[in-house]
Amino acid sequence: MGSVLGTIERIWRYPIKSTGGELLDEVAVDARGLVGDRLYAVRDAEGKFGSGKNTRRFRRMPGLLQLRSRYPGGVVTKGPELLAPDGVPVPDPTAYVRRYLDRNDVEVARENTVSHFDQLPLALLTTATLDWARAAVPGVHVDERRFRPNLLVRTPPGTPAFVEDEWFGSTARIGDALHIRFERSSERCVMTNEAQQDLPHSPLILRAIAQAHDMRLDALATVTRPGCVRLGDTLELT
Repeated sequence: MGSVLGTIERIWRYPIKSTGGELLDEVAVDARGLVGDRLYAVRDAEGKFGSGKNTRRFRRMPGLLQLRSRYPGGVVTKGPELLAPDGVPVPDPTAYVRRYLDRNDVEVARENTVSHFDQLPLALLTTATLDWARAAVPGVHVDERRFRPNLLVRTPPGTPAFVEDEWFGSTARIGDALHIRFERSSERCVMTNEAQQDLPHSPLILRAIAQAHDMRLDALATVTRPGCVRLGDTLELT
């Protein structure tokens, strides 16, 4: 038996990149990550993906985080459903985002040869680090949606913030079959501060991470053996 790091408290999948995601009870995980995660994105005529920032690959498109996406019935092959800010599904995601963003050069497109991921396939965040973030910016509503993890890991009482750093270079098992390798942490950007649904905009969050931990927060992992992750599964070093 290895060392138990915690248990899976929440599972998040984001069918359309840079929109709010869906909570799951269980999901298959393959080499690409959670099946269906960020499989679609809002893409412009230059091939850049909608995001909260401007980079070589991304185009800032404010307001996407006010939308949500999900797979109806959990069926990935049918494509995602886009939900307006009031939570109502829209009939045509591409037509809606064109009106919503006031841009005629965008579409909701499936991933092809260019990955939609910013970095690695799987992002994990501990409750210990999330509790630190809440304490660091009192008065600001903070939950894991700010950091867009796939897996929120409930860690034992007394676990220090940024414990994820200790995992890098290690492998772990989740549940019965899924194996992952911890590689590094995410470098945080303005997406952390963005407003989404009931979370207000606040620059204090990114500032706190910059001062305390060099802009880095969470654990990014690759998948070394596909499997399934379920709520309540144990995360255990191998």
